[in-house]
Amino acid sequence: MGDTVIREITPEDNAQVAQVIRKVFEDMGVPKVGTAYADKALDDMYSNYNVPKAAYFVVEHQGRIIGCAGVAQLDNYDGNVCELQKMYFLEEARGKGLGAKMITACLEKAKEFGFEACYLETMPYMEAAQKLYKKNGFDYIDAPMGNTGHYSCPVWMLKKL
Repeated sequence: MGDTVIREITPEDNAQVAQVIRKVFEDMGVPKVGTAYADKALDDMYSNYNVPKAAYFVVEHQGRIIGCAGVAQLDNYDGNVCELQKMYFLEEARGKGLGAKMITACLEKAKEFGFEACYLETMPYMEAAQKLYKKNGFDYIDAPMGNTGHYSCPVWMLKKL
């Protein structure tokens, strides 16, 4: 996709990012309770990631945000582990290699921050996403780490950095 750039979020991106995430949830029938859909952070992602050892990226195509993802310290976990968070792409952005580029950007930033591993949570039916995570070195683990509040996400993965 020409005219596509991955860049860090700005305050002006907040509304579009929230729209992208909510649209993906609605399109895929993801539960709205116990998932990122209900997170207070959704409407001000810039501020939520404008803290130490956190970064949030957007995929912009012709001036419009079509995808997003970030990394930050894993909530309620006593260790040097970050979480790949809120990675969502509109349907038009899927299958074009943007997810792999986004994961690379996030993991590079996680390594810069000095994290030792990266954790993620997802839904069982998000098979394409899981395939992408596996391809990028994430392995399934048997139990959740930390406490993200996303109790409706029963698939957990981890990658050593």
